[in-house]
Amino acid sequence: MNELELTGRARSHVVELLHPRCVVHYEAAASFLAMRDAAADDGIDLAVRSSFRDFDTQLQIWNSKWSGERQLYDRNSQPIERASLGDNEAVDAILCWSAIPGGSRHHWGSDMDVIDAGAVPEGYSVQLVPSEYGADGIFARLSRWLDDNMNRFGFFRPYRVDRGAVSPEPWHLSYAPVSVPALESLSLSMLRQAIEASAIAGKPHVLARLPEIYTRFMLTIDGWGRLV
Repeated sequence: MNELELTGRARSHVVELLHPRCVVHYEAAASFLAMRDAAADDGIDLAVRSSFRDFDTQLQIWNSKWSGERQLYDRNSQPIERASLGDNEAVDAILCWSAIPGGSRHHWGSDMDVIDAGAVPEGYSVQLVPSEYGADGIFARLSRWLDDNMNRFGFFRPYRVDRGAVSPEPWHLSYAPVSVPALESLSLSMLRQAIEASAIAGKPHVLARLPEIYTRFMLTIDGWGRLV
């Protein structure tokens, strides 16, 4: 991928799938569809809640959280009032659950948030919180199935455990053949250039902390090599 693709400012590396509807890196499409078929054979309707996300969409998410328009949550999935936080505290709170624009793994088309659509009770609103994927959660069976099967299709969970950075996201899958080289290619200087040219809220705080954000929130993951 080139610099614009890595930072979500181009979409020349992704394709749109219709069933299920999502946008993924062209190299990830066949493996994801094969994994979906295998899940279906075991009675799981593997659906995508979020896949490719471009820079502007990530910027909108960030800015709406910064302003308090969109709800912030702590590491325990409990709501926090934006007005109660200083600016640097707000940066930390946003980064628990949302990447900075230019630094989201969703920019690569390799990463997606998944659910079992067949396990959602009528009238239930999916929250994408860890408890839904826990032993008593509605997606417990999906989570176990992923543990047993995702690696053979090239997928892993980059936020499997709490490493003091991004909160655990058991719904977040990453296609290693694309995401591993993408992370190696995305440099701090590329990220800085994208942020400096953007209208990101809290820009002085983000730029001042960018080396920390890059190291702590982007490089600190449960890597593919730890799982296979």
